[in-house]
Amino acid sequence: MTDMSDIVAWLDDGAPDAPGPRPLMQEVCSRLAGAGIPLERAAIFVAMLHPEISGLSAVWRRGELVELSETPHDFTEAFIAHPIVGALRTGMPLRRKLGDTAIACNVSILGKLQNEGFTDYLATPLRFTNGEVHIASWATRQPTGFTDEDLETLAVVAQPLARLVEIRSLRRTEATLLGTYLGHQASARVLSGHIRRGDTESIHAAIWLSDLRGFTSLAERLPPRELTALLNRYFDCQVPIIEGRGGEVLKFMGDGLLAIFPTADLGPERVCSAASAAAREARANILALERKAAVWRSCELPFSLALHVGDVLYGNVGGGRRLDFTVIGPAINLTARLERLARELDRSVITSAEFAAFCGEPLVPLGSYALRGINAPKPAFGLKEETGLGAERA
Repeated sequence: MTDMSDIVAWLDDGAPDAPGPRPLMQEVCSRLAGAGIPLERAAIFVAMLHPEISGLSAVWRRGELVELSETPHDFTEAFIAHPIVGALRTGMPLRRKLGDTAIACNVSILGKLQNEGFTDYLATPLRFTNGEVHIASWATRQPTGFTDEDLETLAVVAQPLARLVEIRSLRRTEATLLGTYLGHQASARVLSGHIRRGDTESIHAAIWLSDLRGFTSLAERLPPRELTALLNRYFDCQVPIIEGRGGEVLKFMGDGLLAIFPTADLGPERVCSAASAAAREARANILALERKAAVWRSCELPFSLALHVGDVLYGNVGGGRRLDFTVIGPAINLTARLERLARELDRSVITSAEFAAFCGEPLVPLGSYALRGINAPKPAFGLKEETGLGAERA
């Protein structure tokens, strides 16, 4: 058998010079080919715990850049027919000689490889310590295919490769799940060690607090699945826009959404301008959604958003071992009161005077209002186009 001690030691050491899936795949395959394995194509498929995809593939071809691709949750028939699926189910190596026309014709990927001149294909299970089975595949154009020595060598390499892929997959899953449920900035802080209750810091940020009007009525009228689908579409009108303009969605509160736009890097003027632009875009999206959904019976726009800017405490609060990474403070309380005021004034977007001073666009003064729990009356501002709301929705 070919001596694989160097590559095994390199994998056991964590492949320090190949930190991502692309350089790892490139280096592993280059080393195998350099050791005399007649490798022309290789791939690794790892299933993932991810809200949008079921797995990640890395494909290496001799002389080409490693190709990364994601597999969606809704598998296609072509993927189900892929030989790696069989290997995933059985946990056993799967080898196919591509000179057998019947075999190649039955599985599209094998037929494609055969047309490209490949002669032998091997899918090797990558067994994780928790019992999960993922897959590495190897293919050659060698006329006689892989030798028994080649197959033994690939099996030896698969063991330390599986350990390394598992460790990196766990890290990726950890970051994905924390980012999904906490947001990218908050999850980065948690992963860096900010996990103790009361571990907070004061930051300056623009605050976004929105709510879906009439949600209780919708919940009574719509079947649960339709209600959930509508709520997701409603959040789709806001979340990508908030994140695309530098904001961080901290939490969903039923039909409510809390987000912040920290000002530390760009300053309050640019951040408030970005938040204001995001508000206008979200409002337009929700107007379009309302026209399509045709489930609202009210004449008002089913959306209210309050924007404010100020100091907040950003970090962990909670009880016992159950914590929440959030923002608290008087600025959050004022934003909540303004959101309620937006409903009372039949406005979809309302801002504080502080936000209006920074956002860089003319807003309509709406007067000053006594807000519950706030010592002095607070001025409020709205969008000019709100006066033409009926025309917008026609």
